[in-house]
Amino acid sequence: MNYRSGSQIREDFLRFFEGKGHRRVHSSSLVPANDPTLLFTNAGMNQFKDVFLGLEKREYTRATTSQKCVRAGGKHNDLENVGFTRRHHTFFEMLGNFSFGDYFKKDAIAYAWELLTSKEWFGIDTSKLYVTIFEGDESVPRDAEAYQFWLDVGVTADRIYEMGAKDNFWAMGETGPCGPCSEIYYDLGQEAGDDPAVNKSFGEDDSRYVEIWNLVFMQFDRTVTPGGPLLTPLPKPSIDTGMGLERIASVLQSVLSNFETDLFTPLIKKAHELTAATIEGDVLQNASLRIIADHARAATFLISDGVLPANEGRGYVLRKIMRRGIRHGRLLGQEKPFMHEMVYAVRDEMGAAYPELKESADRVAKVVLAEEQQFARTLELGLRQMNEETLRSGAAAFKLYETFGMPLDFMVDAARDAGIAFDMEGFERAKEEEQARARASWKGGSQKSAAPVYRELAKTEFEGYSSLKVEGAKVLALVKDGEGVPALKAGETGDVVLDATSFYADSGGQVGDIGWLYSDDHNTVVADVLGANKPVQGVFAHRVKARETLAVGDTVDTVVNGDNRRATERNHTGTHLLHAALREVLGKHVKQAGSLNDATRLRFDFSHFSGVAEEEMQQVEDIVNQQVLKNTRVETLVDVPIDVAVNELGAMALFGEKYGDRVRVVKIGDFSTELCGGTHTGATGEIGLLKLVGESSVSSGVRRVEALSGTGALNEFRRGYDVIRVVGSLVGGAAESPADALKSRIAAQEEEMKKLKRELEQVRMKAASSSVADAASSAVEVKGVKVLSQRVDALDKSQMRNLVDELRGKLGSGVVVLGAASEGKVSLIVGVTKDLTGKVQAGKIVGQIAALVGGKGGGRPDLAEAGGSDAGALDGALGKAAGVVEGLIA
Repeated sequence: MNYRSGSQIREDFLRFFEGKGHRRVHSSSLVPANDPTLLFTNAGMNQFKDVFLGLEKREYTRATTSQKCVRAGGKHNDLENVGFTRRHHTFFEMLGNFSFGDYFKKDAIAYAWELLTSKEWFGIDTSKLYVTIFEGDESVPRDAEAYQFWLDVGVTADRIYEMGAKDNFWAMGETGPCGPCSEIYYDLGQEAGDDPAVNKSFGEDDSRYVEIWNLVFMQFDRTVTPGGPLLTPLPKPSIDTGMGLERIASVLQSVLSNFETDLFTPLIKKAHELTAATIEGDVLQNASLRIIADHARAATFLISDGVLPANEGRGYVLRKIMRRGIRHGRLLGQEKPFMHEMVYAVRDEMGAAYPELKESADRVAKVVLAEEQQFARTLELGLRQMNEETLRSGAAAFKLYETFGMPLDFMVDAARDAGIAFDMEGFERAKEEEQARARASWKGGSQKSAAPVYRELAKTEFEGYSSLKVEGAKVLALVKDGEGVPALKAGETGDVVLDATSFYADSGGQVGDIGWLYSDDHNTVVADVLGANKPVQGVFAHRVKARETLAVGDTVDTVVNGDNRRATERNHTGTHLLHAALREVLGKHVKQAGSLNDATRLRFDFSHFSGVAEEEMQQVEDIVNQQVLKNTRVETLVDVPIDVAVNELGAMALFGEKYGDRVRVVKIGDFSTELCGGTHTGATGEIGLLKLVGESSVSSGVRRVEALSGTGALNEFRRGYDVIRVVGSLVGGAAESPADALKSRIAAQEEEMKKLKRELEQVRMKAASSSVADAASSAVEVKGVKVLSQRVDALDKSQMRNLVDELRGKLGSGVVVLGAASEGKVSLIVGVTKDLTGKVQAGKIVGQIAALVGGKGGGRPDLAEAGGSDAGALDGALGKAAGVVEGLIA
């Protein structure tokens, strides 16, 4: 067995299967296309799911991939184990070979054994390998075929183990393709075992015997019947295999842990350098450094694929991954931003296999840095919220953990230092409840695949690129409330599936067409078409309201509303121009993150890290309209191999879109080239004019521009002209333009208001300071500590903090308690001079006083704040301040 680098293993695997007639297919995005049930791509077969289900056909029947995967949310969640075990990761690569009704068990087994054991390839010692087969149960017989095929390639009978359905039977879901599988295991040796002193046999030690390859034999179609599940042999059995690159690398590099392979060691060493941590022993064994390395890979690839930190869905999982990595950097003593530098280390290590990282690294690093800075601010807020009450309640502590990212071990240590028993049971209970809520709230988790009625239908022939009308289309199915029906009566709504159509269906950000279905007399409208979508790939469902009875088997003419289609095409073509112009003005990091093109306007979301300045917006608008005035022909290239489109034509692939092996390319001169299946104008001049009408933030790192084209833009200019006339009447005959004159007037008024506000604040502070000028003399002394309490209704919180500092200075040593009431709400601030924080803490004082006014609060030992709801009790509470302090002094 010869040493191979991780990159070499990946390439050798793909090259081996190319030699066996497989098509090398590039990894799909970590954001699954057209599969709402998945948070992230978590297996090599995800991108081929529709092929296995028979919903999609490719021009090849054999494929091989190295698929990037993430398991950190939902059912497949390895997050908490990462760093503490040898083989758990959030991000990993899955090597796989696939057969779509081509070869089956015999060849799959022979290929696997040849690659693993042949001296020409991996050359693994056969005495180190074990295989498993399905032992059979009441519904599926023992996999005798696989057993024999393993014997045929040279595996001895004593190394073939039979396992139950839990380990050796795979199913896509409760229904659909399924079948037995065979797993290949490698013996790492006794030293890798759970107990290195004990020599255990295969099946007794999961640490020593590691699964390196799973061969899934899809040979049945499982259906649910009243009598129970029914397994029917598939007419074309298929193969789906998966081998983790990180695991096979540990085998071929003769190390016990994936983190000791060359896929991780450079990243771990970089993490060590960036954290400047003092590590005892081997840095490769440090859990925090392992976590940083792993999470840097996951964050880099997820952000590169378009996921951004958020508080829900995929963005929430990404945020947890990033913050966990940042937190482990802090545990090592690094409190400054460092994680964004790891992005470039990931790029350097994996850019050869994933060239997109070279282009996206700067953008990704900016997103990570922004998250690091936000997390630092969030942690600071969390520290202010942490008090004894929080630490006593597991639920409250979990809120700090979840909302502010407060490390659990930090809170446990703080509780111990304060002599409080930390409520770990309550914390774990709250954590389990939140995980259950998260699973339930994941939007995709409850979504089901398209209704079964759509799956059995033939594909719809789309003729809408060249014509707005198709005559003689046959009604293949009618669907109402998710169920197939024989007919729709007049007034009923439902979906109509036809064998051919001119209606574009929702896709690529372009909304579906509207129009009409005519009867076979070509004159009578039988249904209004309200839109169209594709419940499964290739099947067009027309949302209709029937005017007359429409039955399965009827023949209809499809007629698209031409005015609506042309308006939509103007906006869609404008989106292409807008995308290119934004990249020209703001930089090549700009990538589409979503769009919506209908007949009324266009909306374009894109990656960018700050608001777009007014001057930049105007520059973008000018560039787009220059292209419109050129009246450049919009050229559509059809049936282009995707590799040619991306690598030779330079077409941009858009985030979230699923592309086949052959694509449509929309080219607008040398200005814009994109992969796009939508409909467009024949030339840019047909857009008429594009007017940008808004720019805003969608989420961290994503901006949104909205625009109008054609008559919509014309109407916008008319509205603007009306405003200018009104402004002109207000500002008179100023030498400036009406807009500039109005801005000047508003700016002058704002400056005057700021001046008046500053003067008012100064008067309030002066009055408050005067009222407590003799503060030191009016302070009460308890147990040798001066306590000053004062009501200051005229001040806001900022002014109260300043006054607390001033009064602490006058006291020299003591406690200051200030209270204010406004609109029924109470604000409290307590300040303790530094020399007394060992005796009494501000957080404890404010907590007890707040309780007297119906509130609660906390903070640092020297400064704490609280709120309350009982303004009438404020005077009494302030009067008890000295007693509260006295009771707390030890």
